[in-house]
Amino acid sequence: MQSVYFTPDHDTFRAAVRRFLEQEVAPHATQWEAERRIPREIFRRMGELGFLGILFPPEVGGAGGDLFHAVAFLEELPRSRMGGFCAAVAVQQFMASRHIWSWGSEAQKRRWVVPSIEGRAVGALAVTEPDAGSDVSALRTRAERCDEGWLINGAKTFITNGADGNFFTLAAKTSSDKGAGGLSLFVVPADAPGVRVARRLEKLGWHAGDTAELSFEDVRLPADALIGEENAGFGYLMQAFQLERLCSAATAVGSAILCLEETLAYARERKAFGRPIVKFQTMNHKLAELWTATEAARQLTLHAAWLLQNAHPAVRECSMAKLYATETAKRVADECLQCFGGYGLMEEYPAARFYRDSRPGTIVAGTSEIMREIIARLIVG
Repeated sequence: MQSVYFTPDHDTFRAAVRRFLEQEVAPHATQWEAERRIPREIFRRMGELGFLGILFPPEVGGAGGDLFHAVAFLEELPRSRMGGFCAAVAVQQFMASRHIWSWGSEAQKRRWVVPSIEGRAVGALAVTEPDAGSDVSALRTRAERCDEGWLINGAKTFITNGADGNFFTLAAKTSSDKGAGGLSLFVVPADAPGVRVARRLEKLGWHAGDTAELSFEDVRLPADALIGEENAGFGYLMQAFQLERLCSAATAVGSAILCLEETLAYARERKAFGRPIVKFQTMNHKLAELWTATEAARQLTLHAAWLLQNAHPAVRECSMAKLYATETAKRVADECLQCFGGYGLMEEYPAARFYRDSRPGTIVAGTSEIMREIIARLIVG
């Protein structure tokens, strides 16, 4: 289908991503879901194929792609059949390493970004805490100057790649009296003394991707662990939120599309009263409505991506895309499961996993409630 957003080069890239996911990842989905782990080998394989450095320049091993290469990649990620895989890979290259690339020193880029692009290092973004999520100004993890370096103390939770990652892009308070203006970012090796995985978290969905609660107890870091400027972390996070929300939206769109494809295939084969259930008006009208909602979510997401790529203000559109796409994916998964009847509840059918994996989307990267609040403030003033 022709698009004003995607060129033939984007389409060729998308086809390569889909081929890789369907041939080298999806066949292992059930096993990786059961094991609650993604093998490191698959990250290295993605690095070899250039799938972990889409937005990074060729001189550091990146693909030098644009935002629509990233969107194509994110829309295809659900072909892995694992929401946790989508989350782990998106955090790896569009969040954890992205902050270091945008604000870090050349030494930090060589040490962390290059191996991340190559798939030799897996990164996590450590912002959320037990008592602070969307309100990052309320974070309690502290970083204090000590012996020409930093001393970190605190806890983080709900951290994707937190248990098996190699490094954390960590948000911590460096000035307690400045509110949001007293936040800084640090790169923390996962094996640094004092860093501990308090526990792996068992989730409703996203089983293959690891999520962890982390503890930082008197973690000593060198002075050059600081990313960018001291007390500038809040601004860095705010600037990155639009890409983060776009990632959630594009992945949700891709998941909804795949869910609908799987449901349509099932409805063509499953018979009731002597004919395929897709022939019943109640079924095909439901599918028509869900496809329409999904296409609307996709076009909103693509428009937001175009604004972001062309340096236009896109806070409203990225927030809208994140809100509408993730809520649509949740609705699609729910109503498609109904189309499967009793089989939708069975683990051997795809509907159950689509249902589970759609649920985190309305919570991560800013809840739907936070998105509505942001949109309302921008509209009402």
